[in-house]
Amino acid sequence: MHKGQGVAFFSGGKDGLYSVYLAESAGVHVPYLLALKTTIGLSPHWENFGALKTLAESMGKELLTFDMAGGSEALGEFISSLDVDYLIAGDVLLEDHLKWVERLAKEAGVKPLEPLWGRNTKKLAEEILNSGFQYAIIAVNKDRLDRKWLGYTFTSTEDLERFLERNPDVDAVGEFAEFHTIVLASPLFEERFSVEVLSREESERYYWLRFRLVRG
Repeated sequence: MHKGQGVAFFSGGKDGLYSVYLAESAGVHVPYLLALKTTIGLSPHWENFGALKTLAESMGKELLTFDMAGGSEALGEFISSLDVDYLIAGDVLLEDHLKWVERLAKEAGVKPLEPLWGRNTKKLAEEILNSGFQYAIIAVNKDRLDRKWLGYTFTSTEDLERFLERNPDVDAVGEFAEFHTIVLASPLFEERFSVEVLSREESERYYWLRFRLVRG
């Protein structure tokens, strides 16, 4: 069991939110969710910032933002200004990102907490679904996945199996940025959501949805 408070990186996607769920299950109180405005191309998550606000409100958590144009050192200073003991992230296999989180946590004077690290991604996806999480694809990498999968919703392990049968070269949790998700239901939420598509967009890297979350 862990004790204390944490701030969690937050995009609205399944990996980050499942990490919050596991951290809180282990005894860490997570009052803050931190969304990063990236400087490396378009972020489908940031473009749908209204959805992040909706999810944060459903969890009763404070949504913080940071513009990465300020750099990692400034981000570390920002995290150190919060009354937290842990920096929580949802990395599974990407060692470069894990090292960045560890370095950032050290600079901020907090402990890194990576509950998903090193897991088998198919078993992890099954565990996420079996824990009551449901999620939908909101962006696909143009080089890795057909745009027809935009909006595909995972409500059970059967949905996962169907997806993997048709996309055998795609990681089960999209760990290598094959796709990005928004969580629609979880034990963390007060209600369930569905995706209302506003438009279908294209960037240099992704086909993605502009959407809003509808309660119920």
